[in-house]
Amino acid sequence: MITVAIVGILIIVVLALVAYNIKINKKIQKFKNINQKITNLQVVQDFMSTIGEATSVDEKIKKINDILIEKYEIKYSTIVVFNGAEYEVKASNVDKKHWDALKTLQEVDMFKDSIEKATPKYVTVNNEKERLPYQQMEFGRAKSAIFFPLYIDNVYIGYWIMESGTPHDFDNVDITILEVIKDNIVSVLKTVVHQKTLESIVRKDLFTELYSEEYLYGEGKRIIDQYTISTICMFKITNIQEINKNYCRELGNEVIRKISTYVKNNISPDYVFVRYMGPKFVIAFSGVDSDGVASFVNDLKENIEKMKISLPEDENGEYTYEDYEEPEEELPEEVSPKLNFVLSSYYKGTGLEEVLKKLEEYLDNADKNESDITNI
Repeated sequence: MITVAIVGILIIVVLALVAYNIKINKKIQKFKNINQKITNLQVVQDFMSTIGEATSVDEKIKKINDILIEKYEIKYSTIVVFNGAEYEVKASNVDKKHWDALKTLQEVDMFKDSIEKATPKYVTVNNEKERLPYQQMEFGRAKSAIFFPLYIDNVYIGYWIMESGTPHDFDNVDITILEVIKDNIVSVLKTVVHQKTLESIVRKDLFTELYSEEYLYGEGKRIIDQYTISTICMFKITNIQEINKNYCRELGNEVIRKISTYVKNNISPDYVFVRYMGPKFVIAFSGVDSDGVASFVNDLKENIEKMKISLPEDENGEYTYEDYEEPEEELPEEVSPKLNFVLSSYYKGTGLEEVLKKLEEYLDNADKNESDITNI
């Protein structure tokens, strides 16, 4: 009996010690969490006080990134900015061989939604064996991440993504602090260009002088959403590859420029006209339903396909492009573009991304020789 009593007492003592140990560990963890929050605030203070030491904008951005990586103890931090022609990695601790992949994160569906709504996106896995849904490269071994779209006066200019090697590593306090840091990144980027030229330089496709695809998800959508219903029209130059192959890429580029200029000069300034991707363009007829634009789109298509476009010649009658070579077989000196149009209604506050995706899929899946106007 005495032995049983002693064993019972020992069990009680052990259980009490275990419970005490758990309690102590919880207190230690709580202290660590509080200390981490204090450290996070110090990160903000540190980069605010040291950022003025850097001279150029690029140096300031890199300085912000370096401080975050060092003192926030995160796995990766990357800042990507659209320079008017392409996305450019301004700062990152990821190996440069992976930068091409980093420059395409804005094309990932979950981040497109974040860009469209101008809100941060937090993603995480539940265990170490899982992989974040957007990760496809070997560097993508982070277990949680926060994606911040960067806007200057409602104009989307790029993004900042922080990745941690620990699942569920960010909380609401982190996000609040990182929002402050994000705002300061934007303040630094504002010094790159004057505000009055921001939209014309940062958000434009330099090749055609049109707004680029990303403009649609920012200021473009805000313009369209001033109306209850609008019509989104996407068209594609279906014979551009044939022109590039049979003549030269420079003639294909000239076709794209001529069409861009013609459409821009013949639509209302109230409409949004952008170069969407490659030989695809989008016209958002703000406040007009599909019946209201049918006749105009038909005339637009007809007039563009009547164009006769050739390579510009210099004063000596020579072609001005270095990559032009006389074709082996005799071809017409001028080419005419062929277009395929598709239209869809868009209602205020609904998913613009879904409408654009539907239109793009239709054009991509259509017969390459199709030249029509389709309402879906």
